[in-house]
Amino acid sequence: MTAAPRTLRLGLAGTGYWARSTHAPALASTDGVELAAVWGRNPQAARDLAARYAAASYPGFGDFLAAVDAVAFSVPPDVQAGLAAQAAAAGKHLLLEKPVATSRAGAARLAEAVADARVASVVFFTALFRPDVRSWLAQVTGQGGWAGGSAVWLATSLAETSPFNTPWRRDKGGLWDVAPHAVALLEASLGPVLSVTADAGPPDVSHLILHHASGVTSTVTATLRAAEAAEGFELYLWGEAGRSALPADPNEPVSQLRVALAELADNARSGAVAHPCDVHLGRRVTAVLASAEEQIERNSRGWPPPSGPAASPPGSDPA
Repeated sequence: MTAAPRTLRLGLAGTGYWARSTHAPALASTDGVELAAVWGRNPQAARDLAARYAAASYPGFGDFLAAVDAVAFSVPPDVQAGLAAQAAAAGKHLLLEKPVATSRAGAARLAEAVADARVASVVFFTALFRPDVRSWLAQVTGQGGWAGGSAVWLATSLAETSPFNTPWRRDKGGLWDVAPHAVALLEASLGPVLSVTADAGPPDVSHLILHHASGVTSTVTATLRAAEAAEGFELYLWGEAGRSALPADPNEPVSQLRVALAELADNARSGAVAHPCDVHLGRRVTAVLASAEEQIERNSRGWPPPSGPAASPPGSDPA
């Protein structure tokens, strides 16, 4: 493929809350990037969003692709996976949202399309584009000696008034929406995740044990149905030196997305395709989530047993 021009013409695929509040402002304010086009499944919403930024709107995805050098996706992950593979096949660089897909097969097909086309890709795991988090990761990985880690994300995204209360989140829950961030951070700090053991608590509470290649384990608890009083995200590592906590989130996603876009543009212009947060990390995280989902669903089919709620849970002593 030919080298990208100095100014990367980026198209925004999506018109929902995240596209309007984060993607469009970041695309319009990142050096070396031009918000050139908007496409959405709601054509009127695409026209309205494009008009706010003096961009073109396209009712057809193919025409949209022909007008840009790269695509930033802000659509549900099951929609993203197929469209992003199509964009990669057309030679377009990709700014992807997490999760990149909601199945192993979808993530694998996307990663294969990106590799075949030799296009650049970046997945917007938000914290991994914060300078303070990058400094923290450099410190903890350089220090070593960690025996494990723990992440708890108690979100309220399914509250009636939340702009994130969308159909795909109601369907897939915290396991697929917020747990990907925790998995990516724990992999970045403790090393590759080889496998996961998973179970669930009350509705939309997922518990994961991540088994890292180094031999250590870490845990993730995630939900989108937390009470407002309990809302928050914390992650820490523990070991010989004590604890080291992830820096608090300043809640500046537009600034973080500018970093991701700038790094995508740099790779596109240089011809580089590898990035620490590229589609291959997205594929690995999706595989962890898919395995966890399968275990949770399998466990839910076995409990409660046919005898009803009076029966003892697995492993208990009824005596």
